[in-house]
This record gives sequence, structure tokens and C-alpha cells, in this order.
Amino acid sequence: MIITQILARNASKYRDKTALVERTPSLNLRKSITWEEFYTTSNRFANALTKKDIQKGEKIVQLMTNCLEWLPIYFGILYTGAWAVPLNFRFESDKILLCTNTAEAKVFIFGEEFIERIEAVRDELEKSVHLWIFTGPKGLCPGWAVQYETFIEPESGNEPPDVDLDIKDDAALYFTSGTTGDPKAVLLTHRNLEHACYIEHAHHGQIHDDIFLCIPPLYHTGAKMHWMGSFLVGGKCILLKGVTPQWIMEAVSEELCTIAWLLVPWAHDILIAIENKELDLSKFKLSQWRLMHAGAQPVPPSLIENWKKYFPDQDYDTNYGLTESTGPGCVHLGLENASRIGPIGLPGFDWEAKIVDKQGNHLFANESGELIVKGPGVMKEYYKNPEATAEALKDGWLYTGDIARYDKDGFIWLVDRKKDMIIYGGENIFPVEIENFFQKNRKIKDIAVIGIPDERLGEIPAGIISVKPGCMLCESDIIEFQQELPRYKQLKKIFFGDVPRNPTGKIEKPKLRRIYAEDKRKDIRKLLR
Repeated sequence: MIITQILARNASKYRDKTALVERTPSLNLRKSITWEEFYTTSNRFANALTKKDIQKGEKIVQLMTNCLEWLPIYFGILYTGAWAVPLNFRFESDKILLCTNTAEAKVFIFGEEFIERIEAVRDELEKSVHLWIFTGPKGLCPGWAVQYETFIEPESGNEPPDVDLDIKDDAALYFTSGTTGDPKAVLLTHRNLEHACYIEHAHHGQIHDDIFLCIPPLYHTGAKMHWMGSFLVGGKCILLKGVTPQWIMEAVSEELCTIAWLLVPWAHDILIAIENKELDLSKFKLSQWRLMHAGAQPVPPSLIENWKKYFPDQDYDTNYGLTESTGPGCVHLGLENASRIGPIGLPGFDWEAKIVDKQGNHLFANESGELIVKGPGVMKEYYKNPEATAEALKDGWLYTGDIARYDKDGFIWLVDRKKDMIIYGGENIFPVEIENFFQKNRKIKDIAVIGIPDERLGEIPAGIISVKPGCMLCESDIIEFQQELPRYKQLKKIFFGDVPRNPTGKIEKPKLRRIYAEDKRKDIRKLLR
């Protein structure tokens, strides 16, 4: 069933039930819409686009922060047969231009936060963009755009436009985070999106009464695809704008959330706030919170061990996935394996997974190689990039670029990104292993490990360490703590500073390499300014 059909079914079955809630704690605001309103708003938007001669297969950029309008707009695009092109809201003007040009987008939908970035490159953007739709307040709408509510106001929401949609049709173009270079355009089909609903439901058993807390950005496949398990059963979704521990716990408590997907930094922050007595768990209603699942990056085992101290009755799951696999779930731990802390799990529902060497040979327990996956979620292609497509897709298998290993029980452990591997005097070092080790230090808030060029050894491992508030650490403390590591894995350079992460929680290692590793001859004091 195409996801637009699922929306229509939910509107019919759960008509007046709440579908989406938007919470903005910083402004003390709460808004909501029902399933019927979700459906009719999507239809009105689709019909308005159709009147502007938007045809099946054309591309529509969506540059918005999380809000109540985000998903109805996304579904409205799909109802027209056009491709939805959600963009990372942290992209600067150059990346916005690159992605829009790659998509050859005809329509551009944007919020008030992006006016300045768009205006810097609007002349170039208008080589393809013919219609600008502004989702902010009417009084702030630029003269070159039409305001969203004004745009849809005349249209009927009873039915979507009469467009023949097939499960095999192309549906959406998602751009990778670009943590290893320019973002790539990942083309997903309606079949990919449909499978996301069923795999997420198969993994976590959502029922209609479950309430899902969604915090990560909706432009990212991870957030949206995790929501789709609840979407399949017509469950309520809470869109939280803000990630402080207090706001997260208030949302869970006041909205009676039963499922929450947390990025690693947010879970860390919650634990720190509890330990520092900034959060008193007894003041929140949390007994209904049945599942915390984490993903988007390797989850340190120490994090889950600490989490279980405070939430012993809560199920835990971790999910692994990529934009190229339509988000999470191609590998997952499973609720039945929640006691296993560390592995990312087993192949997900309807997925196959293997770990292979450079020649494509299947590896066995404790041998590190590249993780490859096959299933209904595998992307169609990297759009307009046949070389990258050929490198990533081979005989139906998606080569993830991630290094993994099996344990003796057949569970998969994520070792690291292939491109992040450090070659130190001929030894392969995987930064995640070192990062996980240091996360056991209760004074460390966050750590990133990168390779710094060395004339004799090729690269040496360096750590950028963020210390928890109220704690003190010096270089000698780190040197003493790391003595349990094999000597070749010990940090040879230690820096104290912030660890930048993107909106999905991944460490921005290219940024750190530019600061600490591009030219080791530079004065580090200048680099840190």
C-alpha cells in the first residue's frame, strides 16, 4: 500500500483522533491536527500544485525546520506524483544551490529562517525554480514568493488530484549528510517508503494507542522512517522543537509518550542532568514510556549501561541504517535482545546482511570487513551519479562503507566508517573503538578520535575531548586512563574542546580534521581560535 493510501485510510478510520502535535517549549506553544486535517491539508496542497502545472516526476524542494506543516506538505507533494526533495536545514547557500541544481527543482518551499540564505543565491536558483512557497507568517513573506496558507486556501481537500501512482514510481530525493564530502542525491521509490512502515512496525510492534516522540529533523530519513511504524497504525506523533533534557522529559510526561527515539548526545545530556540533580525523575510521569531506541551513530555500550540504571523497566533497541537504505532498520538489535549491550544486532525484517573483505568474500566471527545489505529498502540509485551508484550497488547489495564484525553468536558489531579508519604505522585503528572506551570515563561528555598526518607513521590517533560541566580533566588524566588500551590504540595527541555534531548526532569529523589535522605545522593556538 502506497503511503499516501495509508494516510487516506487513517483519515477515514481515525477521523477526529489527533495525528500530530507540535510542542515549542521555548515559547510555551502547543498545536495539533487530526488525521482528517492532515489528509485534507495534504490534498489541498496537492491540488494547488496541480493547478500550477506540476507534473508527475518533477522535483519540489522542502527546506523547513520541524513543524506541524512539514508532513502534510510532504504527503501533498507525493500525491501529485512529484518527487519530494527535503534539504538539511543546516545547509548554507552553496549546498542549497548544489542540491537544488542537482534535483532541477521546479518548486521551492521554505521557512522564514532561510530567506537570507536563499536570497544569496536566488538568481542562480531561478534557472530551475519557477514557484516559491513560503511557510512562515504572511507579514514576512518575500515579494517573490507566495505564502503557503494563501496558496492552498482556495483548494478543496476532499480528494487528492487524479494521478496514477504505482508502488514502483520514484518518490523522493534525499541528500546524504555530506560528512565525507559533498552530499549525494539518494533516489527512493514508493516501495522504499512503504517498506519503512512495515519494517518499523515489525521491529517495535506499535499499536494505535502508542504515542511517538519525534525530535530529530524530519528532512532526515531516520526520524521520518521511525515515525512510519506509528503512522501505519494511526498512532499519535509529538514533534518536539527543542532538545534540552527538561523539555524532552516534560514532553514524555505530559504527552504520555510510550516510544522515543533519541540521538546519542541527547541521551548523554539526560543522564548528565540526572547525575547533576538537574532532573528529578520522580516529578515526571514515565511509567508508560516502554521503549527507548537509539541510532544514527554508534551507541557506546557505557551509555546503555548507565541508562538502564535509571530506566530499568524500559525496553531498549538500537537501529542501524543509512539514507541509502531508506533510513533505519536494515540491521537492528531487537527487543528480545535488549540485554545484549554493544552490537547493532541482526538483519532487520526482510533484510539480508553480510560482512565481506575487499574481494567480496564472506567473513566470520571477529574478522572486520565491510557491511553490505540487501532488501526492499535499498535505494534505486545515486541520482545523476552512475559512478557512485556502481560503487555502492553490486548485484542488489548495498555496500555501506561501514566496517563491522560478527561476534561468536552471529550478532553484528559496528566498528567504524571505512573512511574514518586511521592507518598508524601499518596498523588499522578504528576511532569508534577508542571513543567507546573513553565514554566509560564519567568525566567525559563527548569525544572524537581522528587521524593526524605523521611523516614517519602515516597517521597518529588524536582525541578531541569535551569535559562534563563541573568536572576537571587534564592531559595526564587521559594518559593514565588510556593505559588499559593496547599501546598502538592510545591517543598520541590530546585536545580539549567542543565535539561538533550534525542534526542527526554524527560527529562532524571533516570539520575537526580541518581544525586539527590539515596542516600539523600550524600553531595549534591559531587553529583553535
